[in-house]
Amino acid sequence: MLDLQTPVQFVKGIGPRRAQELALKNISTVEDLLYHLPYRYEDRTNFCNVIDLQPGEKTSILVEVMTTGLNITARNRLRIFELAGRDETAVIRCKWFHSDYLAHRNIFRKGQIVIFHGKFEVDRYGNGNLQVINPEFEILDQKINPSDSLEMGRIVPVYEAIKSCSSRVLRRAIYRCLLDLQQLPEILPAEVLIRHNLTNRKLALNESHFPSETTSLGDLAKKETPALQRLIFEELFLLEVGVRWKRQQHRTVPGISFAIGLNIREAIKKILPFHPTNSQKKAFGELVSDMRQSFPMNRLLQGDVGCGKTIVAMEAIAIAVENGFQVGLMAPTEILAEQHFFYAKQLYTKLDYQIDLLKSGLRKKERAYLLEQLRKGNSQILIGTHALLQSDVEFKNLGLVIIDEQHRFGVLQRFNLMKKGTYPDTLVMTATPIPRTLSMTLYGDLDLSIIDELPPGRRPVETRVVYPTQRKDMYNFISAQIKNGGQAFLIYPIIEESDTLQVRAAVKEHKRLENEVFSEFRVGLLHGKMKANDKHHEITNFRNGDIDILVSTTVIEVGVDIPNASIMVVENANRFGLAQLHQLRGRVGRGEQKSYCLLVAEEKNELFSENNKSTNDRLKIMESTTDGFVLAEKDLQLRGPGDFLGTRQTGFSFQLANLSDMALIQLTLNEAETLLNKDPELSMPEHSLLANVIFNNAQNYMTKRS
Repeated sequence: MLDLQTPVQFVKGIGPRRAQELALKNISTVEDLLYHLPYRYEDRTNFCNVIDLQPGEKTSILVEVMTTGLNITARNRLRIFELAGRDETAVIRCKWFHSDYLAHRNIFRKGQIVIFHGKFEVDRYGNGNLQVINPEFEILDQKINPSDSLEMGRIVPVYEAIKSCSSRVLRRAIYRCLLDLQQLPEILPAEVLIRHNLTNRKLALNESHFPSETTSLGDLAKKETPALQRLIFEELFLLEVGVRWKRQQHRTVPGISFAIGLNIREAIKKILPFHPTNSQKKAFGELVSDMRQSFPMNRLLQGDVGCGKTIVAMEAIAIAVENGFQVGLMAPTEILAEQHFFYAKQLYTKLDYQIDLLKSGLRKKERAYLLEQLRKGNSQILIGTHALLQSDVEFKNLGLVIIDEQHRFGVLQRFNLMKKGTYPDTLVMTATPIPRTLSMTLYGDLDLSIIDELPPGRRPVETRVVYPTQRKDMYNFISAQIKNGGQAFLIYPIIEESDTLQVRAAVKEHKRLENEVFSEFRVGLLHGKMKANDKHHEITNFRNGDIDILVSTTVIEVGVDIPNASIMVVENANRFGLAQLHQLRGRVGRGEQKSYCLLVAEEKNELFSENNKSTNDRLKIMESTTDGFVLAEKDLQLRGPGDFLGTRQTGFSFQLANLSDMALIQLTLNEAETLLNKDPELSMPEHSLLANVIFNNAQNYMTKRS
C-alpha cells in the first residue's frame, strides 16, 4: 500500500532506474509525483480523421505507421526525418528537421499505432498535400484496446517527459498512485476550504490529472476548473505561509545589536551631501530600528530610479563601521561596483574609512594583499561583484551585507554572502519597481522599505516614440542637443549582427554613426564583451565629457550616473519590457538640463508602423508616465511574470500559479497572515500537516543555503 511519502521507485512502472531520472526534477516521493501536473490536455474522445484536417488546424490524429526514412536535401544538406501514416480515411506525412535520433534509435516502426498532435499545414514545396512539422507524438500498443481508458476515449493528460519516463509512463504511474491512495490528508485549514468553497485535495488531484468527461477543454487550458483553482490556491497559500513563517523564525536567531550613539550621528552628518527627503528619512529610520535589534536585519529597500536608495545604504554602512564591523557590498556589474566604490570614496572622505574594490583585472599580488587586509579587518568596506562570493574572500567580522539590484542575483547568492559572517544584518536593494503585493509575496521573508519620492530638483524625462520615417529628424535633434552642451546614450539590443534577429547591432551601428551621421562628434562604444579596463575607460571618458555619444548595449542599464547626459535613445524598443525601458530612461535626467528619452520603433516587417495600434499602445505607456510602479503593473500584465521577474531571481517556481493574478495573491496573502496571527508556530493539532510541509520546505531551503 502506497502513502504520500513512499519513495517513487516503489510505484509500479517506475523502479530504481526511472526513480533516478525523476530525481533530476526533484520527484522522489509519491506526493512529488502527484504534483507533477500535466502541461496540457488532449481531447481523445474523437480524433480528427486525416481526410477532414484543415490547413492551420492544431489537433490530434490517430494513425498507423506505414513508412519512415531519413532524407538529406541536395541543395543545403538539410536532414529531414519523414514518416507516412494512415487512418481509414487518408494518408498524412509527418516531418522532423535535424532529428536524426528518430532514425538512429528506431523510434518508429511499421504497424505502430501513434497519436500525433500538432499544427497541420500545406506542403508548399511538395505535392500540396497537408503535412505536420515536428509534431508531438505518443506511441500506443500495436493493437488498440478500447478499454484502455487512460489513452483513448477521454480527455487525456499530457506530461513533460523526463528521460525514459514518457508521458504515457507517467500517466499510468500517477493513475496507479491515485487508485492506491484511498484518502489524501487535507493540507489546507478547514476554515479556509469552507470560506472559499475549495475542492478537497483528493478530488482536486484526481480531476487535475484525469478530468471527468463533463470538463471543458477550454477551462483546463485556462486553468479555470475547480480542481486546478484549488491547486493554484494551495500553491500560493503555502508560499505565503512559508515566507512569513520563515521571517518569524529569522527573528529568533541571535544577531548584532548595533549601538546608535553620538558618534553615529556625527558621522552621518559628515556624509550627507543634501537634505534627505521624508521618504528617505522614513526608510533610514526603519533600518536604524532593525540594526538596533538583537536579531539580524533582513530588509528590502525598494525605490524608483533616482530616488536616493544609495545614500540610505551608505548611512547604514556608517553605522556598521562606527561599531567596528566590516561591510560587504555586492553589485551585479563591474560598472555599478566601480561607481559605488568611487561614490563611497568621495562620500567618506572626512571619515577616512578603508574602502576596497574587488574586481577582475587585479594583479595577483594586489588581490592577495587586499584579501589579507580583509582577513585582518583592516579593510572596512569591500565592494565588488559576484567575486565577493569566492571562497578565498574571508572577512574578519562581517556585520552588514548589502546587495544592490537584488533581482539580478539568485536567492542562494544572497545567502552565500551572508554566510561569510555570523548572522550579519542584510540589506537588499532594487530599483526595479515591484507592485507591493508581489513584493510581499516574492520577498515575504524580508521586511520592506519603500522610497516613493524623488529628491527635489529631479526633472521628469520627456519620452517620445520615434518611427523609422522620423530617424533623420531624430539625428538632427541629437546633434542640436550635443551642440548645446548635452551628451547622448544610443542603446542597441545586441552587440553583433545576427542572422536570426533582424535588429540593429551596436558594433555595426557605432561605425555607421561615427563615420556617416555624427562625424563631427566623438562617438564611443560600450558592450559586455569588452575587457573590464576598456569598459572603465569608455565610461570615464563619457563621464569626463571626452565622448559626446556613447553607443552601448544594456550594460549601462543600472549604475551609470552621468549628470550631463540628457538624451537616451533606445533602438528596437519593442525588444525591451516597460520596466527595462524605465531603467534605461533613468540614466538621463540626473543633471540640470532638460532630458529626453526617444524610443525608436522597429523597422523590420512593419511591426512598428504608425498604424500598428497594439504595439504603439504598449510603447506609448512610456510617454504617459514616469512612475515606475505604474509601469511595473503594466509590464506584469503585458509580458507576464516569467519575463517580468523570472524564478531564478526569486528562488520560487510555480507549476500552476500566475504571478500576474494579483487578486488571488492578495487573497492568499491575507489568509496566510490570518492563520499566523492565530497560530504563529503552527502548533495547533489541526495545522500539523501544514506545519510539516512548511518545516520540510524550510529545511530544504536551509540545506541549499548551507
